[in-house]
Amino acid sequence: MKKIYLILFLATLSGGLFAQTTTPAPASKAQKEKEKEQRKLKKIAIFREQEEGENVFQRDFSAGARLNTDGWSGFVEKGYRKSRKKVTYFQIEFSEKKNNKEYKQSGGYSFTQRPYIFGKQNNFYPVKLGIGQRYLIGGKANKNGVEVDAIYYGGLSLGLLKPYYVNVQDPAGDNIDLKYSAENANLFLNKDKINGAAGFGKGWGDLSVVPGAHAKLGLRFDWAHFNEVVSALEIGVNAEMYTKKIPIMVPVNGTDYNKQFFFNAYVGIQFGKRWNKR
Repeated sequence: MKKIYLILFLATLSGGLFAQTTTPAPASKAQKEKEKEQRKLKKIAIFREQEEGENVFQRDFSAGARLNTDGWSGFVEKGYRKSRKKVTYFQIEFSEKKNNKEYKQSGGYSFTQRPYIFGKQNNFYPVKLGIGQRYLIGGKANKNGVEVDAIYYGGLSLGLLKPYYVNVQDPAGDNIDLKYSAENANLFLNKDKINGAAGFGKGWGDLSVVPGAHAKLGLRFDWAHFNEVVSALEIGVNAEMYTKKIPIMVPVNGTDYNKQFFFNAYVGIQFGKRWNKR
């Protein structure tokens, strides 16, 4: 009889232990389902934030063009997000600067001749390398909003001088391509002898470099419907300083219109994409 009681006692005890070990299983499954749902909601929230709300992408790349009050430029840009409001970016820019005394006119007596710029000595092409920051002033409330950033930027400039050639009739009656020098100034500046401008490819073998520095301030307005896309308009001012006067025009009657310091206003447009680093 005692053996029967002992067997019943052990059976009851083992059943209780089994129940204790198995009852948490349903709770664990429910917990996993809850965690899965939370992860799903978090992904949805991040997606909405990236697509419509505040920009949280860590990298961006874009390219664009600018119209300056003294020329034009094209550029590429790479950005790295440092905080919610700050993006550090690097930029490479190629531009052309023009003197305000430049104007094109017809040369020679043939409609086939290229128009030329009287008194132009060099084409000036600054190549700029720089680093700057975009500081968030106002973010998008939704995908139809506009993000506004303040821009401050600066770096080095390498000014490329390409001699400007015109086609002239020399004293022997031959038509030749000629660049300016003090020795041929009488022929280079004689409108009666100028047929027109030489080809654009003329002069690239005679490039010279003038180093300098540049800086700019501006505002950028990004209207892209989704934050992973860059569609922006930028306005601002730009300053450049070189180690010597840039001889774009030949001095006329003792008046030198060339400058060492350049200041201009600009408007630019750029397009690109954003992504998160992996």
